Amino acid sequence: MTDNAKPGLAVIHIPEPLIKFAYGQTVEYPRDGLYLYGPDDDPAHQPNMRYGVIGTKEGVRRFKIWSQQVAGFIPIPTPSDRTRAIEPQHIPFPGFSQAFSAPWSVSPHEIIETIDPTELSTFLRIANRYEAIKEAVSLYVNRLIEAQNRLENPPSFWFVVIPEEVYKLGRPKSVVPKDERVLGSVSISKSRAGKLENEPSFFADENEEAEVYKYSRHFRRQLKARLLNDRVVTQIVRETTLTPSEFVSEKGRPLRPLEDPATVAWKLCTGAYYKAGGKPWQLADVRPGVCYVGLVYKHTDDDQKGKFACCAAQMFLTDGDGVVFRGALGPWYSADRKEYHLDAENAELLIAKVVEEYKRIHDGLAPTELFIHAKSAFGDDEWSGFAAACPEDTNLVGVQIRDAKDDLKVFRPGAYPVIRGTAVKLSERNAYLWTAGYAARLDTYMGPETPNPVQVKIVRGECSLDSVLTDVMGLTKVNFNSCLLNDRLPVTIRFANAVGEVLVSAPREGEPKLPFKYYI
Repeated sequence: MTDNAKPGLAVIHIPEPLIKFAYGQTVEYPRDGLYLYGPDDDPAHQPNMRYGVIGTKEGVRRFKIWSQQVAGFIPIPTPSDRTRAIEPQHIPFPGFSQAFSAPWSVSPHEIIETIDPTELSTFLRIANRYEAIKEAVSLYVNRLIEAQNRLENPPSFWFVVIPEEVYKLGRPKSVVPKDERVLGSVSISKSRAGKLENEPSFFADENEEAEVYKYSRHFRRQLKARLLNDRVVTQIVRETTLTPSEFVSEKGRPLRPLEDPATVAWKLCTGAYYKAGGKPWQLADVRPGVCYVGLVYKHTDDDQKGKFACCAAQMFLTDGDGVVFRGALGPWYSADRKEYHLDAENAELLIAKVVEEYKRIHDGLAPTELFIHAKSAFGDDEWSGFAAACPEDTNLVGVQIRDAKDDLKVFRPGAYPVIRGTAVKLSERNAYLWTAGYAARLDTYMGPETPNPVQVKIVRGECSLDSVLTDVMGLTKVNFNSCLLNDRLPVTIRFANAVGEVLVSAPREGEPKLPFKYYI
């Protein structure tokens, strides 16, 4: 511990949480459980693995090559191949059907290969970046929505295969070289469009053009946002991920650093199984009746001065699945406190939706414990609204989780840093927790430098700090989009930005209550 550490601090260790798989078997590492036992799903109710793929003809061709690969065994890299070890403890991928006990069709059930690469490339180079991304996204969205409405039995989810230039040019800070820019059809400026929000023009064409500025300049976020109301689940994947051997330099070196094929298969296939409706694993040994809520606040790309922010709640249950509830748009950011806070009315409405959905899932039973996680603390009015929405017998607890501000480092003898799960208690309600660190199962630390802790503080309500720290550790292990040992942040905080970014990336139509899989 550094010289700045406070004397007399209590240091404890939170054991690595176990996760549960088929036959009630528990392990620490998701790939161990899937490889040995299979997912924690009822064999009689396996998810429908009907999937579609959309892309250019070349993109679909590359997807089919990858689909054939994941149908069979993919070995771990041999020592001679491991020149750039990304994950020291590799697990072979046994094949999709073997890992998930669900059939995998090498051929997609639906194929859309009519994305014109020339048209897509032209759209991406439109000088007005709002128009550029909206037109590029529309190539995919329009076809997906048409298929969703046309097909009697549409796919459970779609693989959206994108060329590398979509990743390169489809983000807010992407820059198109001047000699490659093309002129679009939108002539109205962003400042003029802003004025038209309050005072619409007499000219319908001008009002219509102004709509483009309501969409995000981020391809992935906008695509997800525009598909929410049509209930289309997507798994976006780059062509370079599917067939990396086809993207090499003149010297034969990969154009893009990529993990080994088995690791890529574990990550993409676990995400696919979850998005099809499966539960790859769930936390073991959890208290019954517990509900976790992560508060989400997000500005649009261009509103960073705190005028208005979108608020939502992510509800997570012990099986790791979640539902997103979109709340009110309002002036929730306090420039003085540099924190977000709802008013009492909107706080009550938001948590009331969460409690109602929990009761629906649990045959009318309310949660016995409801934990609200946020990066900021909770104001008096805000908390009174949360409390008003909770049943009398529900123990409501507010927990602040954020990166530790103090320059605190913990060291241990040997080559590796502090053990994951180490906690330094500052008081009975406040602790530093190392959710990243040396992991015994992997026999290494998956990080580039000495890990920093997160600060976990009980700011409202009553609960044992040890229980809260154990919960936080568990919630770092339910990211079904990665199949890693753990994330650094619990899922309630980790995906706050991802959910918020999608919520503000396109004009809102209604208040959909959707499972978490639509947003990631």
